[in-house]
Amino acid sequence: MIQKIYKAMFYLEDLREILRETTPDHRLDEGQKKKFKNILNNVKDTLDEEECQKIRYITDKIELRTREEDFINIDPIQVAGRLTPEARKALIAYGDGYSVCDYCFKPFRLDYIKKPPVQDFFSELSEFVGMDVARVVRGARNGFQIVSNALLEKGDIALVSSLAHYTLCLSIESIGAEWREIPLDENNIITKEKTAEKIEEVKNKSKKLPKLIAVSHFDYMFGNEHDVYGIGKVCEDYEIPFLYNGAYTVGVMPVDGKKIGADFVVGSGHKSMASPAPTGILATTDEFKDKVFAETKSKGDITGRQFGIKEMYLLGCTVMGAPLIAMMASFPKVKERVKNWEEEIKKSNFFLSEFLKIEGNKVSSEMPRKHTLTKVDTRDSFDKIAKKHKRRGYFLYEELSKRKITGIFPGSTREFKLNTYGLSWDQIKYLADAFKEIAEKYGIWVEDFG
Repeated sequence: MIQKIYKAMFYLEDLREILRETTPDHRLDEGQKKKFKNILNNVKDTLDEEECQKIRYITDKIELRTREEDFINIDPIQVAGRLTPEARKALIAYGDGYSVCDYCFKPFRLDYIKKPPVQDFFSELSEFVGMDVARVVRGARNGFQIVSNALLEKGDIALVSSLAHYTLCLSIESIGAEWREIPLDENNIITKEKTAEKIEEVKNKSKKLPKLIAVSHFDYMFGNEHDVYGIGKVCEDYEIPFLYNGAYTVGVMPVDGKKIGADFVVGSGHKSMASPAPTGILATTDEFKDKVFAETKSKGDITGRQFGIKEMYLLGCTVMGAPLIAMMASFPKVKERVKNWEEEIKKSNFFLSEFLKIEGNKVSSEMPRKHTLTKVDTRDSFDKIAKKHKRRGYFLYEELSKRKITGIFPGSTREFKLNTYGLSWDQIKYLADAFKEIAEKYGIWVEDFG
């Protein structure tokens, strides 16, 4: 079915191209009329076909992607970035380069555009995360980069989680500042106590306080919840700016930056807001808005050129065209779906309760789960099979693929991450049964199964 839909859509794009070639009045010559009619007939024939001929490529070497239509996808970084129908339609209509700039007038800045309603969207974003001002940026990593540029100088120290994403560390390093790690407790959690201890350690050794503290609410390695509320209070006590990394929260669960005590909230559009890459958000308070969103003051020494009110750390306008519009198109559903977070957690915990019925399976993340991203340990189950199987570690990936499940890294049978976000209850049950069927097939005992 998806092949048929794609084939018809591609024919429709060919029709659209004829209209583009004949603007403004669309007077088609005889050759164009014939071509138009043939393509239209191809669309009808394709939709009427019982068996559609499979197409592999969109164009030379670019393969068709049907992962979301053909498989249950449990890829830890993909599932919450899956586009809504509205976003997919927006991509079709706004795919051309600077499409969002059709009605960009003075003062020539992205957040002032009213048609499409970018200005209103930015205002809604700040409200959505409980902050005063927000901008769309080029992924969460760009948010880290902007804050690092605005707050840090060479030789400064910033504290990050021992599970911090590499892009946060590189953002700090790129300024010439140093990043130091807050240690985990015995449960792989960053606590307020460990944060305060690290601040004191840095203070004693360097004779100065860290200039920034950045911690994820839920980390990307285990999907564990870290004490961001407690850390926010510690940062307030020491008067150190706090960056809340919501790459795995903003867009899937309710986030209120001010309640948390955050000075900056960073989110990922393509990871958690049903948006295409590269999109993200950076929100801040009135206290810091003039610092991180500082406007250019420079002037050319020969030409006298100035660049209006462009925000220098953002390099002016950030995300233009299709990615931004698709993010906007998804936003109404994103606002609604965060209200269903508890249901997503129930599904995650149900799946894991079934997964743990397979003898030898363990969960490396904290339990019960508070997030849909989970790290599991199958060294005493599937990895034992892999050691004897002719396909080695690839057997599990291939067995799942046969059952139309994808998203785990090929060859992984020791530890791997998965994410159940967005799956229906029927899909959750199918997923659990698939793992149990594979286990039983290879002689691993499964509680109450078969």
